Amino acid sequence: MYDFLRDPRFVGIEKFKSKVWLSSPTMHGTEQKWVDEAIQTNWVSTVGQNINVVEQEMASYLGCKYAVGLSCGTSALHLATKLAGERLYGIARANEGTLAGKRVFCSDVTFDASINPIAYEGGEAVFIDTEADTWNMDPYSLEEAFKLYPDVRLIVVAHLYGAPGKMEEIKAIADAHNALIVEDAAESLGAKYKFGDEWVETGTLGHYNAISFNGNKIITGSAGGLFLSDSKEDADKVRKWSTQSREAAPWYQHEEIGYNYRMSNIIAGIIRGQIPYLDEHIKQKRAIYERYKEGLKDLPMSMNPYDARKSIPNFWLSCLLINSDAMAHHVRGEQDELWAHEPGKSSPGEILQAMTAFGAEGRPIWKPMHMQPIYRMHAFVTAEGNGRGRSNAYTAGGGIDVGSDIFKRGLCLPSDNKMTVEQQDRVIEIIHRCFDKVC
Repeated sequence: MYDFLRDPRFVGIEKFKSKVWLSSPTMHGTEQKWVDEAIQTNWVSTVGQNINVVEQEMASYLGCKYAVGLSCGTSALHLATKLAGERLYGIARANEGTLAGKRVFCSDVTFDASINPIAYEGGEAVFIDTEADTWNMDPYSLEEAFKLYPDVRLIVVAHLYGAPGKMEEIKAIADAHNALIVEDAAESLGAKYKFGDEWVETGTLGHYNAISFNGNKIITGSAGGLFLSDSKEDADKVRKWSTQSREAAPWYQHEEIGYNYRMSNIIAGIIRGQIPYLDEHIKQKRAIYERYKEGLKDLPMSMNPYDARKSIPNFWLSCLLINSDAMAHHVRGEQDELWAHEPGKSSPGEILQAMTAFGAEGRPIWKPMHMQPIYRMHAFVTAEGNGRGRSNAYTAGGGIDVGSDIFKRGLCLPSDNKMTVEQQDRVIEIIHRCFDKVC
């Protein structure tokens, strides 16, 4: 690995005494009270007052009627996807998923937890390209997808890095094609979207919705997630599935496949102590984003975008996108990458390794799902239509692929809300030195 500490470009910059994290848990002390109460009252399993309060308070905050506490955001997404499949295609046999043999349109630039539940239920993901305005699902590409696959009835939409996607357009397309929406708001808890004339919370915009309390999220329980709905019937069904689908009998009796997905009362205690600080965390994250935007404005790059007219992100992660003409040589394989410094230019690989050398954590943008080895044979749709096989030996060009371009030129910056202004200024200075015109 290149020795940045001996590189003359970085003379005068000191290593951080303690690591500056991408996004680590921020505890306030009140979490301990509710965890201790769970232990002292012996409610340490998947029932208890902490779970009840988390469900009630989060439903109230988000403006939905029902929230079901689950073990993680992925389990919430799985049961949301399963529920959508059952509504669309009926009750599945015990050895089949509710989406068996069905295609599902889904966000391309996201974590695989958004997508894998489709496979859990036997479905086939069709990836929809990203748009540049918010880095989320592109409505134009979604329209093209329905031209290619008019029988699809389910869309899985994720909001990237806390910035809401273009849900008004996406919902209009879904309605026109009689399709349901699973909304993955794992990264966007507390973000708001203007739907019509009303500001609403992400996590309430789909037919079935999920959020996450993973350790790096805006508030955390170390784990945990919520299924969100305005339907009591749907909430009750998810609650049943999440507790192994046990029937009301004096013995263990099961008429449906179930899962061990219910939230722990101890995890709920941590979340319960975090909820009062959600708005404070969002405010801190926004300040970090704005400081990066100001401190990097003289460099050939831009910050991760959002539509200020239609959305208020939670600014979970601050990211940057290097201008195409300022990209130094940078090549990625499956597990390794090569980069070379060029005067006045840089690359995600160089910046990330430089930050790591000085003790600051960043990471690449999510690798698009259509590029992942497990999903390389799945369909991918862009604003031009089919995104696969766009060139051959006799025709120049390779077609549009917005998501892979963002992956190539983008990176996530340290966004920990405990990061001091001095620490952030040093990160900004490291990035400036990466673009130094002196070799």
